[in-house]
Amino acid sequence: MSQLPRRDPRQEWIARNRLHPRHEEVLAALGQGATSEWPGPNGLVRKNPHRVGFIGPNGIKRIDRSGTQQGAGGGKASASVAEHKPLTEIAEPAFLVAVVPDMAGGRLSGHDKDLLGLARRLADADPAAQGAVLAVVFGSHKETNLGEAGVDRLLHLDSPEIAGYAPEARVGALITVEQAWTPRHWLLPDSKLGGGELGRRLAARLGERPATGIWQVEADAESATGWQCTARGAAGSLDIRRPLPRIALALAECAEPVSETRHTAAELVLPQPLPSTLSRIQDLGQVSVDPASVALSEAEFILAAGNGVRDWDAYHRAASVLGATEGASRVAVDEGYMPRDRQVGATGTWVTARVYIAVGISGAIQHLQGIQPCEKVIAINMDPSCDMIKRADLAVIGDSTQILEALVTLVSQAREEKRDAA
Repeated sequence: MSQLPRRDPRQEWIARNRLHPRHEEVLAALGQGATSEWPGPNGLVRKNPHRVGFIGPNGIKRIDRSGTQQGAGGGKASASVAEHKPLTEIAEPAFLVAVVPDMAGGRLSGHDKDLLGLARRLADADPAAQGAVLAVVFGSHKETNLGEAGVDRLLHLDSPEIAGYAPEARVGALITVEQAWTPRHWLLPDSKLGGGELGRRLAARLGERPATGIWQVEADAESATGWQCTARGAAGSLDIRRPLPRIALALAECAEPVSETRHTAAELVLPQPLPSTLSRIQDLGQVSVDPASVALSEAEFILAAGNGVRDWDAYHRAASVLGATEGASRVAVDEGYMPRDRQVGATGTWVTARVYIAVGISGAIQHLQGIQPCEKVIAINMDPSCDMIKRADLAVIGDSTQILEALVTLVSQAREEKRDAA
């Protein structure tokens, strides 16, 4: 009497567990086929979040935590996600909400996106009188996702008069925008990158009383403007509530950025040329600063080292060549490799860098809390399953010494080629 072949109980368990990362693989091996939907215990149809290309109810692509989508054409995937977002077109807006983003480095920062999210709330509050978000961008930029950030109209001003540090000329340009379209609200980031100064200068020119340090905006029917804002006062120790004025300077995280819709970002042209301004300020260009002298809390590019670094001379050389501010994990500081003022994390310094490279850092919870505001996190580690790899926007698996040496070589070659071409 022949015996039937025994089935692997592990495979049967995975086949029944529809949320297991290997669920579809095991189903295919058992000849049962893959499934993307199934009835739940209450009769509701469930979707498999691990299925490649799974799109949520709002058109947003869900994260495949099984790792099957990693490294598979990130640019095409981003374009596909953007195409699934509903397109919002506002042909004849009832009013405009003008936003002047900092655009540091030619791209929208997290602060800029939060500000555009706030503008989107103000423009969409009244369905009967639909408003549009106008973004006023100075100088050349590299941003291609302004529509996905919530911009309906784009005014790009790029001329020698407003290049560099030219607050007087830029305020003159904003006065021209005011005369042409009279936005209902002016929103600027209350930052050190130019938005804070520009907003205060604009308010003085228009004779408006601005609200600065705004961190929250709420609808209020009893308010004269229909909105109530909460701002930081008394050196950040006091909250001040007042009706939202025409000119508002907001802090980061003042609102949620736009994520579920995309907009047209149709370009506008000023009906009249920019006024000629005799500036009292002469821009002599940027002054190079030693990255080692920059405080961690103010650094925009940080190269942080952890317990996984074995060649510290190579690490310091890489930070010098890349022009990055040095940081460290608690373990590296406790071992004496780095000074205490270089420690990053909840028990050290909270950082807001635009680019944060973690070299040999596993990612303790205190460290991850300290780098939460960073825009882009790059992890270099030998362990592909560590928490820092999961947090990172880009992960490089390998020996940190070899990777840093290769990076230094590439940067040095690129600089030599640029110098020879000049």
